[in-house]
Amino acid sequence: MILEQFSLAGKVAIVTGCDTGLGQGMARALAQAGADIVGVNVSEPRDTAAQVEALGRSFLDLRANLAETGCIEGLVKEAVRVCGRVDILINNAGIIRREDAIKFSEKDWDDVMDINLKSVFFFSQAVARQYIAQGRGGKIINVASMLSFQGGIRVPSYTASKSGVMGITRLMANEWASHGINVNAIAPGYMATNNTAALRADESRNQAILERIPAGRWGKPDDLAGPVVFLASDASSYVNGYTIAVDGGWLAR
Repeated sequence: MILEQFSLAGKVAIVTGCDTGLGQGMARALAQAGADIVGVNVSEPRDTAAQVEALGRSFLDLRANLAETGCIEGLVKEAVRVCGRVDILINNAGIIRREDAIKFSEKDWDDVMDINLKSVFFFSQAVARQYIAQGRGGKIINVASMLSFQGGIRVPSYTASKSGVMGITRLMANEWASHGINVNAIAPGYMATNNTAALRADESRNQAILERIPAGRWGKPDDLAGPVVFLASDASSYVNGYTIAVDGGWLAR
């Protein structure tokens, strides 16, 4: 039956940056579909853990600063030690820095690129090695952005990092599909999260954004539930290297 292909029962998913916002929503959705969750965060994801456990799934709380890639191999090993396997990786952790390009600092460039792009590649690499060792393939889902497709303003390193995420998603899909590893990405549109609080508080910018979105509203974390479960499940076994926009129609304008 087709619905059985969407089940994640018995699967283990690593979700980075799942203490709030989109990461929390995706972790909750994966748990609703049957997956146990390994959360990788800087701070304690208390609410996320409670939501996952209320669904009858387990939650393993791992702490790390992914700006330092040296921790990644150990995180994967600990997930396997405790959970026995890994089946899904959601590379969601990310940061943003806003400043005019003419004044943008090297530190703000490096900080964003290290989290948003460098850690995505090396976490994917470590998990892909684990998938190959397990011999059963697996899923890698990266979080891209509308700025993987557009330039934006005042976010040069964020735009560069998210454009890079879409590119390496294709690259990794090309190299790893033969191992049964599906690598895809989700590009959220304007979402009501901590990252967009300043935009939503600016009345003129908020109105301009809403007027551009055909759906007429900001997205919510739950809007990613269906896409992330689809990409994490057997239903997407022939989808490779694709970035799905979840944007209320923004890119269609």
